Amino acid sequence: MAAPADMEPLCALSLELLPTDPLLLILSFLDYRDLVSCCYLNRRLNQLSSHDPLWKRHCKKYWLISEEEKSRRNESWRAIFISTYCDLGRYIHYYATLKKAWDDLEKYLGQRCPRMIGSLKESVREEDLDAVEAQIRCKLPDDYRCSFRIHNGQKLVVPGLMGSMALSNHYRSEDLLDIDTAAGGFQQRLGLKQCLPLTFCIHTGLSQYMALESVEGRNKYEIFYQCPDQMARNPSAIVMFITGTSYLEWFTSYVNKVVTGGYPIIRDQIFRYVHDKECVATTGDITVSVSTSFLPELSSVHPPHYFFTYRIRIEMSKDALPEKACQLDSRYWRITNAKGDVEEVQGPGVVGEFPIISPGRVYEYTSCTTFPTTSGYMEGYYTFHCLYYKDKFFNVTIPRFHMVCPTFKVSTA
Repeated sequence: MAAPADMEPLCALSLELLPTDPLLLILSFLDYRDLVSCCYLNRRLNQLSSHDPLWKRHCKKYWLISEEEKSRRNESWRAIFISTYCDLGRYIHYYATLKKAWDDLEKYLGQRCPRMIGSLKESVREEDLDAVEAQIRCKLPDDYRCSFRIHNGQKLVVPGLMGSMALSNHYRSEDLLDIDTAAGGFQQRLGLKQCLPLTFCIHTGLSQYMALESVEGRNKYEIFYQCPDQMARNPSAIVMFITGTSYLEWFTSYVNKVVTGGYPIIRDQIFRYVHDKECVATTGDITVSVSTSFLPELSSVHPPHYFFTYRIRIEMSKDALPEKACQLDSRYWRITNAKGDVEEVQGPGVVGEFPIISPGRVYEYTSCTTFPTTSGYMEGYYTFHCLYYKDKFFNVTIPRFHMVCPTFKVSTA
């Protein structure tokens, strides 16, 4: 259909004629890479892309820069983004996640066990990390390097940042190694070839390792505890209990459990007991809850011997009547392994004690068990007698709680 004779032809739409505000709105949705690309298209987009408020979102998203820090640095948002990118640009996909994890951990520990904060080391420089790579002749993953640009691990002290575990005759507390100490422990021997230690326990010598290459049956960047294979003819053969698939996943998942209260703080230390919210049972005014932990340093796959510890909390409601006060006399356990084999245990008290429970009072204790299978569960009851009515006895249910060995694999060395 022909256009009417009196209609003028449409003029080509020019970028220069478009109003500024809609263009700035469009640019506000672009990622930093696209925003930089716009700077090279033409003069108008170059001017608009340099609009400082556009860079505020990127500074907060990638570098966690706050308004207070911007004021302190007395620089524009764009200048802050560019200078930070020049220093940390290779870590842009990891930095915000790891920085938040470190900040959350420091804030949490500062309120609950401040002496641990004093053991943290300052960040390292890029050239320090490059020197370590040259020393071990192996590349470090960027998420691992990024973490050390925030904190260089911690001093070799007790308690360790990566959690503790204590039994009557066994104690473990893992430090997060600084980069130089980790490099000094880099392994090239069979069984642990091209593995870098991430943690170390002064008392047990236990470490968690990260595989820097896919060798001897490991996946690249996999994190694990190593355990000797006692039945293998080759003394270098080990079993690996897997604790993470990458440094980022390993570290942030640990921090999340700490700061959300998943791991309890006991005597100014992080204890790596895992509490299942279903493992709670209430009988009358008494509540029993259980948390558990697997101990790789006391376990073995060949021969099968899986060591678990559990922590039990017994609490009487603060609203209970005073005459409800009672004393624990005995315990009964029904222990079932993955094959369905059942063992029953009955005996006086708990860990040699006969605790008295009264309104509002809490009693906690730690014990342990072993299984010939990778998993099992326990359940049972405590028998109490009333302090005010000596002849009155009653049972308190212990909820069923499961213990499961982490995923493991055998080295192909």
